[in-house]
Amino acid sequence: MGQSNTGQSAALQSATSRVGGSNRSGGSGSLTPSAPPPISTALGDQGLGSTSTQLAGTGGSPGGGPGNGGDFGLVLQSAAKPGARVRKGEQVAEFDRQSMLNRLDDYRAAVAQMDASFAKLKAEVEVQRRAHAQSVENAKAALDQATLDLKTIPVLGAIEAERTRLAAEEANAKYKQLLAEVKFVEAGYASQVRIAELQLQQAHLELKRAEMNADRMLMKAPIDGLVVMQSIFRGTDLGQIQEGDQLWPGMRFVQIVDPSSMIVNATVNQVDADTIRVGSKAKIHFDAFPDLELPATIHAIGAMTKPGGMRGSYVKEIPVLIKIDKLDPRVIPDLSVSIDVEIASVTDAVIAPLSSIFHDETGAHSTWVLVKNGDSWKRRDVEVGIASNLEAAIKSGLQPGEVVAVERPPEQAVKGQG
Repeated sequence: MGQSNTGQSAALQSATSRVGGSNRSGGSGSLTPSAPPPISTALGDQGLGSTSTQLAGTGGSPGGGPGNGGDFGLVLQSAAKPGARVRKGEQVAEFDRQSMLNRLDDYRAAVAQMDASFAKLKAEVEVQRRAHAQSVENAKAALDQATLDLKTIPVLGAIEAERTRLAAEEANAKYKQLLAEVKFVEAGYASQVRIAELQLQQAHLELKRAEMNADRMLMKAPIDGLVVMQSIFRGTDLGQIQEGDQLWPGMRFVQIVDPSSMIVNATVNQVDADTIRVGSKAKIHFDAFPDLELPATIHAIGAMTKPGGMRGSYVKEIPVLIKIDKLDPRVIPDLSVSIDVEIASVTDAVIAPLSSIFHDETGAHSTWVLVKNGDSWKRRDVEVGIASNLEAAIKSGLQPGEVVAVERPPEQAVKGQG
């Protein structure tokens, strides 16, 4: 049908020849059917779309460095200052994406060329459709003329009459053939345009994917908050992430913290994990501010132990998220804290240190304390209620204000049972 054999890949390579060298195709740029690329080619080796493999010079691994596919290396080019306050949608970091932007420009040019080629193809198909319709009209006119010539047979010689009849049969056969071809020709034109349209749609989808890949190199704040940069090892030193650092996919390098609603990332020993519940009350103590105590609530408890860590593998810990119920202006991210979780509580109870409570292995009353009685101590049986790691509530046997021994005095200082 007079169409040049220039496919999608040739159009892309022609438009992007400044990236991969002179690789221009000699066609007119019109779109013709071509075999669809395999899935691996369409998606790219690194999941970057055709910007990774179909455009010349975009291959390689994302490891960075000369000769090692550094086009898609995650090098932090700019970042917000640690401690800065940002608004939702504000840019907080940008990775080096110059190579990706270059390819995006090449891709836009290639897609623009394909748009023009598609418009040209539609115009050429319309011209050919009209030319075929004109051929049908010409064949109809030739048949009409041959039909009129048949009326002159009586005055013609035998040879001329035979020629006239043969010409009429030929005109009739040609006209019927062209009429029968109309539906097939129209189907061919429609399929040609549809294939080109699908190729163009694929190119626009790949262009959109390339734009999304470039936009992913820009990090924007999801909420209003405070910028907190994470740490990274540089050799043997641990330092804050800064501009110029090489990062890797999936690495957390910055956090946007809402100072008006903060959560403590804590861990609890696997032995104690079963005793705490979501919604339990807690108190937070800050190492930087010994006099500061804030109320909190258990927000979430991990289902699995925390992997790795600096402690021995036999010491397993469960991650716990604790929401601070009341904030203080001195509280900022990354402070070290300790948490006391309230498992149970009683009111108006007498509290005694655990070290002051002694136990007998036999006897009806095996729990007792030594109460101060002048210069001596008297043993008194007590009933113990709930206890923490340091203190216990005494249900009966001890009155408020009484002094108890936190360790056993000499035997001669104990004067019987009070």
